[in-house]
Amino acid sequence: MNSRISFPIVGMHCASCAKLIERKLHTTPGVVDAAVNYGSEEATVDFDPKTANLQTLGKAVYDIGYQAILEGDQTKTPGKLKEEAKRRELSHLKTLVFVSVIISIFIFLGSFPEWFAPLFSLVSLTSLYELLKTPMVLLLLATPVQFWAGWGFYQATWSGLKNRTASMDTLITIGTSAAYGFSVATTLFGTQLSKAGFPLIMYFDTSSVIITLILLGRYLEAKAKAHTGDAIKKLLHLQAKTARVVKNGKEFDVPIGEVKVGDTIRVRPGEKIPVDGTIIEGTSSIDESMVTGESIPVDKKSGDSVIGATMNKTGTFVFQATKVGSKTMLSQIIKLVAEAQSSRAPIQRLADSVSGYFVPIVLMLAVATFVVWFDFGPPTNGFALGFTNMIAVLIIACPCALGLATPTAIMVGTGKGAEHGILIKDAESLEIADKISVAVFDKTRTLTVGKPVVTDIIPQKGMSDSELLTLAASLEQGSEHSLAEAIVTKAKEQHLSFHETADFQAVPGFGIRGLIKQKSVFLGNRALLDKEHIPYVTAETNIANLEKEGKTVMLLASEKKLEGIIAVADTLKPEAKDMVEKLKKMHIVVWMITGDNKRTASAVASLAGIENILAGVLPQEKAEKMTELKHSVIPSEVEGSLSSKRWIPCQAWNDNPIVAFIGDGINDAPALASSDVGIAMGSGTDVAIESAGITLLNKDLRSVISAIRLSKVTLSIIKQNLFWAFSYNIILIPFAMGVFYPFTGWLLNPALAAFAMAASSLSVVGNSLRLNLIQIDTIAKG
Repeated sequence: MNSRISFPIVGMHCASCAKLIERKLHTTPGVVDAAVNYGSEEATVDFDPKTANLQTLGKAVYDIGYQAILEGDQTKTPGKLKEEAKRRELSHLKTLVFVSVIISIFIFLGSFPEWFAPLFSLVSLTSLYELLKTPMVLLLLATPVQFWAGWGFYQATWSGLKNRTASMDTLITIGTSAAYGFSVATTLFGTQLSKAGFPLIMYFDTSSVIITLILLGRYLEAKAKAHTGDAIKKLLHLQAKTARVVKNGKEFDVPIGEVKVGDTIRVRPGEKIPVDGTIIEGTSSIDESMVTGESIPVDKKSGDSVIGATMNKTGTFVFQATKVGSKTMLSQIIKLVAEAQSSRAPIQRLADSVSGYFVPIVLMLAVATFVVWFDFGPPTNGFALGFTNMIAVLIIACPCALGLATPTAIMVGTGKGAEHGILIKDAESLEIADKISVAVFDKTRTLTVGKPVVTDIIPQKGMSDSELLTLAASLEQGSEHSLAEAIVTKAKEQHLSFHETADFQAVPGFGIRGLIKQKSVFLGNRALLDKEHIPYVTAETNIANLEKEGKTVMLLASEKKLEGIIAVADTLKPEAKDMVEKLKKMHIVVWMITGDNKRTASAVASLAGIENILAGVLPQEKAEKMTELKHSVIPSEVEGSLSSKRWIPCQAWNDNPIVAFIGDGINDAPALASSDVGIAMGSGTDVAIESAGITLLNKDLRSVISAIRLSKVTLSIIKQNLFWAFSYNIILIPFAMGVFYPFTGWLLNPALAAFAMAASSLSVVGNSLRLNLIQIDTIAKG
């Protein structure tokens, strides 16, 4: 049995680095599959534990110049260790940038005496400037920038060469080394080079400024990328640090890591609930918005479950821990978000394919640029122009933007969703949600509340509403049926007093009977009253109308007289109709699937505005119906008006529609898994998270709209990023080669090329961070 592990990697600088690590892991004995995500800086590896282990994986990564963070201690998880390593790396990078900027300014000033000599003479520093512009001083200044600040480029290049691959670091190393090396040769052997026909040009400013700008770009990029993981950080900070455990009548605080399943814990007003559990004493109102995204606090009583990291608002209560450590809902959410952020979307395949061939192609283009300019350029400066343009080509090329285009948007999008109770399992689910053309909703507990309630109380003449409800509740208080619970609950809500019931008897298929105040009382269907020869013809119209609405009708009779009608129904969620209308406006065909009969299903669907119904479907048959829909087949035994296909977008139907199944995630696992993308409503269970592509932790149906629109916005950002990344390289590489020079007279300075290269990566990250501006709370209302 293979094992899977995801772990952070520190030291990656571009998409080519990720490719190198991925290739190395693939060749490691025991590794079955490996994927490295440059955006999230995470590796996911499937391996045979008999052949490979954490040490071999870590060594494989270390051997090519990177650091894998595989294990933490009791106080520091791999995630925290990664954050510390990134902070150290960022601090070191900041030092390199600071020193390089100062040195590069002096080099730049000394390299252009025609520009800056007058300025120094104005401040009486002519002698200092004469010293600054001497080649040997420029050499001494440029050397630490080249080999101290730029040492990381050389390390990465050497590591790549040892593994027969090249990266962006290779391009930077070759470009800056060529500029620095020719300048050194000019400084030390100028006379000999001049005799050989080489121009005496120094490029110390080019090499130093390029390294400085690239380091500055990496520093800013690292700062920006740190914000793409803000969602994980926020989730980690939600967890309580301690728990107040009750044992043997005493209370004492313990670290959260020491809480065990079965411990009794007290929570006071204003405190965070430390772990998942069940209330055994007390009541309270709990703010679950940080986990579910629902802003309204939820009232809790004995027997109700509570979620770790949520906030207790009012009362004090005691609960028993049921899930601790990595088993809590918050831990599962963090794990799911981390895996989603590290996953690879199908849309990323093209960028991955291009980046694999990118560096070798750029190297060939750079050589071709030099040769063409040297052979066909102006006789006086063909070498200089060819050399300068070659460096510009090496520096302008940027596979980083391609590598960052998709993962940064995925990281921000999935993180933004998690903050509002929308858990996206992987990048593929996020991408598929953008293409949904058919949405199939389970009825019970998805479109409906999932709990029957009394909807109508219709007393006969001489009987009041409260009297009728009192008789029915008094009779039903001994029953365990869900309809009985609805009647009893309604009576308690109205603070009615119950009568004692004698000789209670359930009549299967008919209803119940009993004695109240020495009178026989019956509550059931028509068949029960027929059996007892009790007429109900005067109520037939009301009964028929209620049944048309999909309600369960119960008739209450006393002795030989009908006393009234009570109707019970599983009510539609108030936001269902609005949600269906919005889906239709998005050109998504809406279906409802249920095990109920046609009459009940039609009534509920009509209230929700759904025309397409699959009724009488058993739970085990739902997956089969999803398969039929996915293959453009109208499911068998369809209930509803399906005389024509006009309600189905023909193009989507003919091309096999993308089908989403939306269920409660408890007994709908097969249907969730068999649809193109499963959306589990109002459940954080392991079954839902495993089976569904998207899990919505709150029960508001408008979250379905939010999830789909979040997907659309995220995919839009990804497409913008990819368009920019491809356009940048397609346009600017030829520009750096000088292709447009005959038409415009423009050439690209290598220093400007370095600036543009850094800006391209920053623009992609910045564009992805725009997703943080989306208001998920209101997105479904738009």
